[in-house]
Amino acid sequence: LKGIGADPGEYSDSLPALLFAAFQMMFAIITPALITGAVAGRMKFKALFLFIAVWSVIVYYPMAHMVWGGGFLAQIGSIDFAGGNVVHISSGVSGLVLAILIGKRKGIEKRSVVPHNIPFVVLGASLLLFGWFGFNAGSSLKADGLAIHAFMTTAVAAASGMLSWMLMDVWKINKPTLVGSVTGLVVGLVAITPGAGFVPIWSAVIIGFVGSPICYFMISKAKQYFGYDDALDAFGCHGIGGIWGGIATGLFAQTSINDVARWNGLFFGDTNLLIAQIISILLTIVVAVIGTLICIGVVRLFTPLRVDKRDEQMGLDMSEHNETAYPSFNGLE
Repeated sequence: LKGIGADPGEYSDSLPALLFAAFQMMFAIITPALITGAVAGRMKFKALFLFIAVWSVIVYYPMAHMVWGGGFLAQIGSIDFAGGNVVHISSGVSGLVLAILIGKRKGIEKRSVVPHNIPFVVLGASLLLFGWFGFNAGSSLKADGLAIHAFMTTAVAAASGMLSWMLMDVWKINKPTLVGSVTGLVVGLVAITPGAGFVPIWSAVIIGFVGSPICYFMISKAKQYFGYDDALDAFGCHGIGGIWGGIATGLFAQTSINDVARWNGLFFGDTNLLIAQIISILLTIVVAVIGTLICIGVVRLFTPLRVDKRDEQMGLDMSEHNETAYPSFNGLE
């Protein structure tokens, strides 16, 4: 950060360079946090710590440069307003690869997995929604018309994603669920992220509404069919939602909304942007898969990836951190 201060830098003529760096650092730490959801309950903390450090250098920073720093994907005309490729596809695919190589949680097929604390699920989703407005609208890098446009597409897609998932819950079990509703909310947010500052507001309804069934299918059917254990559905929600969002951006983007887009989307008669979006998605998947395999190889030089059987049965709170979320209370403390 030497020489990075209050003056604008090369990536924004309106923000202090240090503020822009802080904004980007927020993206950089959120992204590997998504990976942890895929391997919850069985990965050693030391291995996770090392993996995130190496993954950030090998996968995240190159992806951020390719998309937002004038690199290859920007040069071919691909667009990603706030992190479809950089954040969601990269972390979702990496989480899937890591989950497959580490293996399933012990006995996961023989027990039902229920939400630990539904109010905490809602609290977490609420915090996500609050923050998502910050990094989608904030990706305009100004408090301007484009920022409020991204804010509104984000709100609309989140709402339509929530509604869509509620309808699927009603169709499947005849009742809407709170966990399903906030899952749909998050899927809508993921799906709109790459196109938030490029697509018209009406299309955000479609993007959120269609994204939920796609992710619902991946979580409820495809995961069981292929037999991988993505504990918190990082790939099913973020990876697949990001892929749909990138494609949808190629369908609905308009240069009149944001001239960073060189072409209009397929819905408006041009194929160039959709082709660029598909190339960018495929390249992101390749970088994530190869980069994750390299990271795993590096980490294994220093520590096993997985805790042993006894520690997993004990629970990682205790075995890895010597803590428990709910210590016993006998009235004397």
